[in-house]
Amino acid sequence: MKMTLTGIIEKEENGYVALCPEVDVASQGDTVDQARKNLTEALELFFECASEEEIKERLRGEMYITPIEVAYG
Repeated sequence: MKMTLTGIIEKEENGYVALCPEVDVASQGDTVDQARKNLTEALELFFECASEEEIKERLRGEMYITPIEVAYG
């Protein structure tokens, strides 16, 4: 079975951190591409090892990433 999840990749001092907020799984890498690949591997391992109960408990529904304009200053 395949599913589409969200990957958020953020630059940090020594590389990139990747997070999948739907199941709260994270990974990292030296480049954006490596962080994405490592997150994919971490997610595959999570779904392979986690019980159905844990998956059901952690898996959130639809998630959207969208820009939001706010006033400040």
